[in-house]
Amino acid sequence: MNPPPDPTRRTGGDVLVEVMRRHGVTTAFGVISIHNLPLVEAVDRDLEFVEMRHEAAAVNAADAFARASGGIGVALTSTGTGAGNAAGSMVEALTAGSRVLHITGQIDSEYLAPGRPAPSRGVIHEFPKQAQLLDAVSVHAATITDAKDVEAELEAAIARMLTAPWGPASIEWPSDLQYLATPDQQRPAAWTPRPAPALDPDAVARAVELLRAARSPLLWLGGGAANAATAVTELAHRLGAGVLTSNSGRGIIPEDDPLLIGNFATTPPARALLDSADVVLAIGTHFRSNETASYSLPITADIVQIDIEPTTIGRVYPATVGLVGEAGDAIRAINAGLHDVQPDETWTARVEQVRDRVRAELTDYIGGYAEICRAIRQILPARSVIARDVTIPSSQWGNRLLPIFERATNVFPLGGGIGQGLAMGIGAAHARPDVPTLVMAGDGGLAVHLGELASLAGSGARCVVVVFNDGGYGVLRNMQAKNGFRRAGVDLHTPRFDLLAAAMDLPYHLIQRVETFADALTAAVDRGGPALIEVDVAAIEPVPGAFVPPVHVPTGSPS
Repeated sequence: MNPPPDPTRRTGGDVLVEVMRRHGVTTAFGVISIHNLPLVEAVDRDLEFVEMRHEAAAVNAADAFARASGGIGVALTSTGTGAGNAAGSMVEALTAGSRVLHITGQIDSEYLAPGRPAPSRGVIHEFPKQAQLLDAVSVHAATITDAKDVEAELEAAIARMLTAPWGPASIEWPSDLQYLATPDQQRPAAWTPRPAPALDPDAVARAVELLRAARSPLLWLGGGAANAATAVTELAHRLGAGVLTSNSGRGIIPEDDPLLIGNFATTPPARALLDSADVVLAIGTHFRSNETASYSLPITADIVQIDIEPTTIGRVYPATVGLVGEAGDAIRAINAGLHDVQPDETWTARVEQVRDRVRAELTDYIGGYAEICRAIRQILPARSVIARDVTIPSSQWGNRLLPIFERATNVFPLGGGIGQGLAMGIGAAHARPDVPTLVMAGDGGLAVHLGELASLAGSGARCVVVVFNDGGYGVLRNMQAKNGFRRAGVDLHTPRFDLLAAAMDLPYHLIQRVETFADALTAAVDRGGPALIEVDVAAIEPVPGAFVPPVHVPTGSPS
């Protein structure tokens, strides 16, 4: 008869806890499994483990935790199907360059064939190509093969995650080695992030020369400028430059800055401003298709492009000068060469006019939503994360008009996948427990992971979920209508959210007049815990203008 397990025995979970503590990580998100029991038990005992209902949601929550905290998010999942469930959300983290450490189980090490993949022998939960799957969705992926190498493998993964360009890492950890690993038997691990590439001084000098001569400069900020906020703000005001952003670049300069035009590049007023610009300084942006009207947005100005990834420079628009390096280093070097530059006040005034005009025009167009937009910004603290799923209010005005004052509060699915907003809100709320978090979701997106409402209720996190209910996929309805397509697949059977909230023991408010939204949001925020607010989209008045996604639909016959 085997002796009972010793509850005081240290395991690989204790190694994980020590590594997390070393890097200031307080929280992990996950789904408990027979393939991660020692890890979950140790984290739950010594740190904070947040139970999620689905592995994809666990990664989304860890992703948002990393974005909102500025640190590392940790997700614990099971092997095989569990790792496969997590993969889609790892694609989001990879797209966003988010520092997520995904630790997934694996079958016992004695059954792992050397030089995988090998023919399966039928071990339950076996997925012979799991390592390849993880490698495809991560910037770093590894398999633990020795109980003494756990700390070294975790530190190597974290060092890669902290090396620009950032991204998620995956570790598959066989179940037996989770039990057999102990903190006192780990081999030394000394890993540090690689330094950013050194700037080319000639390229810096050429960039300074172009910007010094500029009379109508613009900046275009992407997510790669996130660590350069102070330097970028200084440069914009030194040049009197208007600032356009991608969605990911929002909040790097607070959006109450008079030079900040924002995520409006494809609007007619911003297009006209771009036509008049003589230099565009692009920092950490990929010029994505949805932000350049499927690459049809013309830019005739000289472009100075800064990016940590060399292949990005000149890929969409030809770069007059390309600077490979970390954005903060590059902008500080440019600032040093422009200390005596004076802005053109005429250009600055025009920038401010465009800023005001694009906001006024969108405010008029969205009708009753404008009241909701104003209430969100007036009631939530500036430090509150606004996690937005893919839904009309998010895409139409949440991604543009709703002011963002800090980049870390701007959490949304950069890869465009629907259904991730709720779990992201849960993760963000745990990263910033001192302020409320808001989730903007549609009824279709929320239904993807309805079970995470139970995760939210169980966690007690300060997270208010606002679901905009139009009975299906409104974005696709509009796209079908505009293009003359037959209406199909867009009208969904939608749950009764009042009954759903009651089942989850969540406070609930129904909004059928926009004038009542502010009171409902105030009540939810003041309560201090989770809550659900449903907005009846059909009752919104004045009726908002239609939103159609900027998706290219080919016409004519193939050649």
